Amino acid sequence: MKIEDIMTTRVVSADIDDTLDKIRDVFKHVKFHHILILENQKLVGVISDRDLLKEFSPYLDTDYATKRELSALSKRAHQVMTRKLVTITPEKRIQVAARIFVKEGISCLPVVDKEGQVVGIVTWRDIMQTVYKPELVNKLCGQE
Repeated sequence: MKIEDIMTTRVVSADIDDTLDKIRDVFKHVKFHHILILENQKLVGVISDRDLLKEFSPYLDTDYATKRELSALSKRAHQVMTRKLVTITPEKRIQVAARIFVKEGISCLPVVDKEGQVVGIVTWRDIMQTVYKPELVNKLCGQE
């Protein structure tokens, strides 16, 4: 099976200068965990929902939030994004993606075409949902 068979083609992106407040708002309204960051339509980074959690205090949306905590909302995407991009092409097999996830310790792979344009995204969850077979797992766990 290939990446193109399981990748998500509806990719949400943000601009490199978008604020974390804007990016946080996107995460509030969708059920995915990664936003691709673009500069002049070119992929330059990734921000995960976990990246945002590292930036924000648990008091952010309360009366106890300090000015410093509130200022985190003004930070720009380029200040917190992951710049070390690891990508994959649509024709690669899912086993290649699985090896990359383990080797690199990442949770998503932007999928790019031969020209480097984003055509999708694949996550470790996509891989797990594809290879998970209940009957095999039950057998391995002794629940036949």
